[in-house]
Amino acid sequence: MSEQFSPEISDRICKHMNEDHAEAIALYAKVYGEASSTTSATMESIDAEGMNLTAQINGNSIPLRINFDHVLADAEDAHHTLIAMVKQARMMKKDEG
Repeated sequence: MSEQFSPEISDRICKHMNEDHAEAIALYAKVYGEASSTTSATMESIDAEGMNLTAQINGNSIPLRINFDHVLADAEDAHHTLIAMVKQARMMKKDEG
């Protein structure tokens, strides 16, 4: 049975991402949220199926839901998935540029 994403786990992951990886969150919004005009974003919550972000776009706060490509098993899976997603997003942006 997979570990459930309790509010505490979601809060811990979001706090870490917002404090240490703000650039990655904005990249998630730009690439996976199809919000290329994002100037910044915050991770509001994460669960086994996806993450909820708030993106700053043209001076407005826009909620975005980004679904994962698989159901996460636990917090460790979330860690590895978020890293893989940012690496993929950077490659996608590089290929565009």
